[in-house]
Amino acid sequence: MTVTLADVAARAGVSSATVSRVLNGNYPVADGTRTRVLRAVDELQYVVNGPASALAAATSDLVGILVNDVADPFFGIVASAVQSEMGGEGAMGAGQKLAVVCNTGGSPERELTYLTLLRRQRAAAVVLTGSAVEETAHSTALTDRLRHLAASGTRIVLCGRPPLAPRNGTGEEPALADDGIVTLAFDNRGGSHRLTAHLLTLGHRRIGYVTGPAERSTTRHRLEGHRRALGEQVPEALAEAERLTVHGGAYDRSAGYDGALELLRRAPDLTAVLAANDTVALGVCAALRDRGLRIPEDVSVGGFDDLPFAADASPALTTVRLPLYEAGARAGRLALGLETPPPGDVATVRAELMVRASTAPPAPR
Repeated sequence: MTVTLADVAARAGVSSATVSRVLNGNYPVADGTRTRVLRAVDELQYVVNGPASALAAATSDLVGILVNDVADPFFGIVASAVQSEMGGEGAMGAGQKLAVVCNTGGSPERELTYLTLLRRQRAAAVVLTGSAVEETAHSTALTDRLRHLAASGTRIVLCGRPPLAPRNGTGEEPALADDGIVTLAFDNRGGSHRLTAHLLTLGHRRIGYVTGPAERSTTRHRLEGHRRALGEQVPEALAEAERLTVHGGAYDRSAGYDGALELLRRAPDLTAVLAANDTVALGVCAALRDRGLRIPEDVSVGGFDDLPFAADASPALTTVRLPLYEAGARAGRLALGLETPPPGDVATVRAELMVRASTAPPAPR
């Protein structure tokens, strides 16, 4: 027999309207009353009719989390942190949401498809993680979908992405300034700049660099930070910067392995290799070892993100730490409206240099 709202009200000794207020969280209710209602919900195993509630309200209890690759630790950490904020107190508390991780596989088309589906489901919030695809047609389509989602009442949080492009293309007007879309942008340029500056301070002058996918904003920003440090400290190094840069096809180990071999072919006397992220850096390390080179005695290596394995690599990996879990948790709170948005709806998450054993001054040659 189906348990109704009236059954819950009778068990708790309150009105049906009070039960509705507790479950919807849209009206203050005394703590004792709320506790009785939630206990009755548990005892009777009452289940809210989700589709009906979504039709009656502007949004549902669904929160979409878009990731490029759920198997990548970067996205796994962020998604887990977002999801950790979805559970409220009590089985049917107002903060309780169903978080759905949408794995795009790095496909711009799939990203747009998921946003369309989430709009159909009247998602309460959408969190987009990781770098943005820098392609005009996709950026325009993405902005359009996000604008419609926000207009329908869905909270939007960009976590690890730059703010959306300006509406008028002049850079004078924020893309969605009136729509409440919140951005937590990672300081990829600054982190990469600090990492390269660290190597230059150690005395390295021939530094190879293995990038990520060319069309991604994170790839471009990290490369820009690297080259800005070169230009500031060793301007003459910029002349060889492009030759000492291998544009990788992905943020994975094989890109790092192949990229390091190509760098050694181009410049056998290089003294350091920087990678677009820690996974790529592990591939770089593997290639160097296979060529009989020691880390850091022969070649220093640096990564980015400070994923969990970075400190346990051998040698421990010098890298740039992004507070992924903290950023994801904050994105979750913003998505639920539990935290006040930053000024201008944009905040920059600082990247911290983590100096470990994989970098050292270059040995005399």
